Amino acid sequence: MSHDAIKAALLASYEADGGINHVDGVNLPSQESVNTLARDVMHLLFPGYFEERGVAKKDVPALVTRLLGGLDQRLNAEFEKCLRFAKHADPAGQARTLSTEVLGRFPELRKLIQTDVTAAYHGDPAARSIEEIILAYPCVLVISLQRFAHVLYQLGVPLLPRMITEYGHERTGADLHPGAEIGTHFFIDHGTGVVIGETARIGNHVKLYQGVTLGAKSFEVDTAGNPVKGVKRHPDIGENVTIYAHATILGGDTQIGAHSVIGGNVWLLESIPPNSITYYKGDDLVIRQRKKKEDLVAEAPDWVI
Repeated sequence: MSHDAIKAALLASYEADGGINHVDGVNLPSQESVNTLARDVMHLLFPGYFEERGVAKKDVPALVTRLLGGLDQRLNAEFEKCLRFAKHADPAGQARTLSTEVLGRFPELRKLIQTDVTAAYHGDPAARSIEEIILAYPCVLVISLQRFAHVLYQLGVPLLPRMITEYGHERTGADLHPGAEIGTHFFIDHGTGVVIGETARIGNHVKLYQGVTLGAKSFEVDTAGNPVKGVKRHPDIGENVTIYAHATILGGDTQIGAHSVIGGNVWLLESIPPNSITYYKGDDLVIRQRKKKEDLVAEAPDWVI
């Protein structure tokens, strides 16, 4: 088949099947631009950690000025694209308002993310320093970007929140939807294969291991057979819960009580009470109260266990 014939077939496919980026219309955010935005966010959250050259303390104000200016410009451009796509009445004006609002959230966002770094340091005996956590632990990247994207999600920004979390997904193998509500001191050990759905709610001081899924049992459909949007589909996880590797917890009405432990490979579609341990004994699922000797030594804000 000649190149001309292939080109003609592709052009016909674009017209018939779609999947082309709004030619003669609104341009959408590009993946590369959003990836750069995600990297800029990490630089502003942790100035000096990801620069190619060392940063002296006296240079930090100038660095932050540069990062803020660049991020403001990029946010404004991407917000406007997203709002034009959503047919907003004043995309340029609203993009400027959103950019200012989002940048103003960064001090609060940094304070929240520092609790995640603390949780990782105290939750992993292999960690040697806070610096190692920030530079090398995938949970810092994927959780930080989810928290940033969650701000955009709450503000109603279309498209961009999911694209930002997808950058974290590609880098770490953990897929955290921007809609998920996550408390303080959140730690994902190893990270690979973790999936957290849009309507999941996670309390403070929760620790997940690799391969954990907080997913949906099934999707409600309308009369046309299309999934119903905006309903609670994913579980709620109480405070001070530990969920071990490859556990799967499904359902919008499933609640995991505070101070509970879910064992590895558990498949759970029902709620469990606080202070429970859930595991398999042979082929049987066991759900029982934790014994006194199984209590955590401490469940303080610094996640010492």
